[in-house]
Amino acid sequence: MAQAEERADAPDPIELFHRWYDEAAQSEPADASAVALATVDGDGAPSVRMVLLKDASERGFVFYTNLESRKGRALAADPRAAMCFYWPTVGYQVRVEGRVEAVASEEADAYFASRERASQIGAWASKQSRPLSGMWELDKEVARYAARFLAGHIPRPPHWSGYRLVPAAMEFWRRRAFRLHERMVYRTDGRGWTTERLYP
Repeated sequence: MAQAEERADAPDPIELFHRWYDEAAQSEPADASAVALATVDGDGAPSVRMVLLKDASERGFVFYTNLESRKGRALAADPRAAMCFYWPTVGYQVRVEGRVEAVASEEADAYFASRERASQIGAWASKQSRPLSGMWELDKEVARYAARFLAGHIPRPPHWSGYRLVPAAMEFWRRRAFRLHERMVYRTDGRGWTTERLYP
């Protein structure tokens, strides 16, 4: 019990997130950076999908996507979003809520340049979230862009970039016996964090 109290009472939620993330990354059989991202569109309809976390700092939580995808269109209509990480091997869950902002072009360019060449071509070829006649159609687009960028630098597509979810609230959940789970929520007004424990 003392260990659980200690782990959930860090004054800085970003520091606590990194501590839990690093622990989970050592034991999760799947990618510990996978996170459920929830958005809401202009009509108020919610949707959720998995994305990969690419950076986490005091500035927020960064992910990349096709800006013309369903999530991109939803975020253009309503910039509020939420993330949920769950790492069953260590019994931790972290929820993040806030608003998204676009990452700087230089930041998106740098990350895109770090991707494998096949993934860069895929970003050009995929009309993400739009109807696809068959996999042959996607393969055709991949071949077309592979020929276009046969050698040399592949630039970042204009429709592909990143978002940073700036947290207004973060909740840390730790599994305990008999479903008496530990929950701690952090909230900020932009000047500092306040904490509050919640019943499971």
